Amino acid sequence: MVRLGRVADSPIAAPEPLERVRSFVNTLDVEDGVDTLSAIEDLRRWLGSQDVPDDQHPLQAEDLNRTKALRESLRAALRANHDRSPVPAETASALEQAAARAKVSLTFPDGRATLVTRAGGLDAALGELAIIVADAIQDGTWSRLKACQNDACQWAFYDRSNARTSKWCYMSVCGNRAKQRTHRARARAPKKG
Repeated sequence: MVRLGRVADSPIAAPEPLERVRSFVNTLDVEDGVDTLSAIEDLRRWLGSQDVPDDQHPLQAEDLNRTKALRESLRAALRANHDRSPVPAETASALEQAAARAKVSLTFPDGRATLVTRAGGLDAALGELAIIVADAIQDGTWSRLKACQNDACQWAFYDRSNARTSKWCYMSVCGNRAKQRTHRARARAPKKG
């Protein structure tokens, strides 16, 4: 599938900072089998793009594995958002663990309650994602972040429809494919009567 390169041009982009979660989930392109977090060097590159303080700890295979596990747990939560289900227990646990490792704490700059990470490096980056999810749940935007219901795609997208009922990342691609499958299935079905 052709993906739009710039987020600003994408009709499926989420508002900031929720876009960071959408982009993180989309580090795996399920349809094309491209994982931009397939090696430790990829994780190092992604981490460099996250604007978190470096903690000087060398990244290990375990770090890559837990990063990918959080990503796939978030994808499961985005699939659950189609039914407006609560965050799955597995995802909640993964986010809680990420927040704990990041040493998330509550501060009151300018009199506003704000969650911040006290760790650096990968722990801070994953903790920031947990904070973004928590904030999005509170402000009601979380339920709009979804994974495409085309099982071959699963691309994360932000549902901008008024009714919050979008099913596919792009109606013109995945939605059209689903409609074609339904049409073919009906055409093959035995006629009644």
